[in-house]
Amino acid sequence: MQVYNIIDFGALKDSGVPATEAIAAAIEAASWAGGGTVFVPAGFFLTGSIRMKSHIELRLGPGAVLSFSTSPEDYPVVESRWEGVKRPVHASCIYGEDLEQVSVTGSGCLNGNGQLWWEKYRDRPEELTYPRPKLISFDRCKRVTIRDVMLVNSPSWTVNPIACRDVTIDNLSIYNPPDSPNTDGINPESCSNVRISNCHIDVGDDCIAIKAGTEDTAERIPCENITITNCTMIHGHGAVVLGSEMSGDIRNVTISNCVFKQTDRGIRLKSRRGRGGTVEDIRISNIVMEDVICPFIMNLYYFCGPRGKDKYVWDKNPYPVTEETPQFRRIHFANITARRVHAAAGFIYGLAERYVSEITFDCIDISMAENAVPGRPAMMAGIQDMNNRGFYLGNVRDIRFRQVTIENHEGPAFYIENGEQVEVEQCRSRNTRRPERLVEQVTLGPLELSFAEQQGE
Repeated sequence: MQVYNIIDFGALKDSGVPATEAIAAAIEAASWAGGGTVFVPAGFFLTGSIRMKSHIELRLGPGAVLSFSTSPEDYPVVESRWEGVKRPVHASCIYGEDLEQVSVTGSGCLNGNGQLWWEKYRDRPEELTYPRPKLISFDRCKRVTIRDVMLVNSPSWTVNPIACRDVTIDNLSIYNPPDSPNTDGINPESCSNVRISNCHIDVGDDCIAIKAGTEDTAERIPCENITITNCTMIHGHGAVVLGSEMSGDIRNVTISNCVFKQTDRGIRLKSRRGRGGTVEDIRISNIVMEDVICPFIMNLYYFCGPRGKDKYVWDKNPYPVTEETPQFRRIHFANITARRVHAAAGFIYGLAERYVSEITFDCIDISMAENAVPGRPAMMAGIQDMNNRGFYLGNVRDIRFRQVTIENHEGPAFYIENGEQVEVEQCRSRNTRRPERLVEQVTLGPLELSFAEQQGE
């Protein structure tokens, strides 16, 4: 396939002169030829938003830096999703819609220069006529590949395929400052057949977030058939998050062979009344976590975002089950170690009218921090800061803990509020700070217990 060097189309490296038109011309030339590789050689190139076309590979050579403009005028307004809802937004730094076989590759760097955008969002939101650009997003595209590049300082979400099919994201290094707002790492949204592997993600919000639109999204498209493997995730509010935008359903997800370090939370599922949709058939295995607030969260009373403070969201009384009632089910965890956990070993809380159900934990080893910093495991009304707690369960059904060890906790290892068909098999409580019953159940339901060791080991 022919290579189109942006230098040949007028780009001037290390000059500060925008290369936007030269890059567009190279993409156009490759497109006219039926496809090709647009090559960015070593050097610094300033550019505005880049609009991709079908059958184009944008390849960054070693030492190449595409540095994106901080002027809103360099980002045309397009129709795309923002937090699950279609609306006018600034085009992403690299953007495309309705494309086929499109790639961003190479060992160079994309620098989103997000500082000015973050300052406006925090201090001068009236200056943001439209939502901030993302670093890379593709809408309704097929056969998308993003591989090997370094992505830094994204204005908002870093990689966001929307309603795409057959997406490969491999060997990315993503760095956004810990205090940068909404700078998620990788957010597949209403996509199918997504493979995320070998990535290092260190960001200011969720490292990976799987989404499928909100109740305000006209098209309900599921996010399904997702694999995440061999990734390291640092900082961020959550390592892998499902929701809270999940109205189109999230299903068939596997997460394996990953390391989470200092992510506020580990695996986090969140939604609320009004969203509808189902999160189901999720398998998580072979994970190591260190220094997290809480390793496992499933929260159906999540109150952040529009209408999140309405009584309908936070009321713990049961409501009629309708199409607006979300559901978490068939979620399985195995072979996971979590060290220096601060708030709680896990927090699982279903709706009063629709319990979280069919959940298993097998071969899980959790050690609470010696000098834990109190924190709130989930964003939910009525939950206070806590530390060194075990599993906190509310409104759960058909849940099994097998060979789960919790060390250095206070109070019961398993606190169950409104639980049915809860099984605790061959579980251990080690070095309990305040000896109490291993399991405390505040409302009655079928409960099966089989302890390998009693607490105080």
